[in-house]
Amino acid sequence: MILTDTHSHLYDNKFAEDQKEVIERAFEENVNRIFLPNVDQHTVKDMMDIVATYPDKCFAMMGLHPCHVKADYKEELAVLKAHLDSNKFCAVGEIGMDLYWDKTFLEEQKDAFRTQIHWAKEKGLPIAIHCRDAFDEIFEILESEKDERLRGIFHCFTGTLEQAHRAINLNLHLGVGGVVTFKKAGLDKVIEQIDLKHLVLETDSPYLSPSPNRGKRNESSYLVHIAQKIADLHQVSIHEVAEITTENSKKIFGF
Repeated sequence: MILTDTHSHLYDNKFAEDQKEVIERAFEENVNRIFLPNVDQHTVKDMMDIVATYPDKCFAMMGLHPCHVKADYKEELAVLKAHLDSNKFCAVGEIGMDLYWDKTFLEEQKDAFRTQIHWAKEKGLPIAIHCRDAFDEIFEILESEKDERLRGIFHCFTGTLEQAHRAINLNLHLGVGGVVTFKKAGLDKVIEQIDLKHLVLETDSPYLSPSPNRGKRNESSYLVHIAQKIADLHQVSIHEVAEITTENSKKIFGF
């Protein structure tokens, strides 16, 4: 059984004390493919160090997280584009929009998102989308950019059934994480109605730890709890969930 974590921030400073042990625990739980989204120019080195250490199991994305889009975002984008042009990356991400905390840089977030979608299309890469309190704005941009080159993952999907189908119709897979295990979140009612061929697994560690570890630091080894929950919802084995979602990830990333 091979499980694929399509979204994990293993370079985060919350893993500073035990990063090696955290990664080894993931491998012990058959999480043998881990995809690392970038945040900004300051996370690149630590992310690339992990990839250099585990080149067959950990894979890097490049992008500017919407929460890090500020007044100087164009300079930040230029730095990240230089990285994208000079190294091998599996996707453009983590990109998107986040209006939960602050709407000050709404227009800048829109422009950064669209710019990075264009990078992905130029490079033939998928995108990893961050969306928080911004479904309408995200879909408006995605639908205007829809073509045969647009593909990727709607990371940490927590939307409605209608929004799920809307994302799928844009050639996006739904990234399902710890929220699906939360009793009152309601995401389980959506995911049980979505064919497994449209889903990929993720932890978003160190955030959003699944039950029974909710509230604690998340890590990639906890992906087994998410996989088991989806298996229960679809009344199949965890092995089948692992096989299908890993195959989905291979279609997205090309390997």
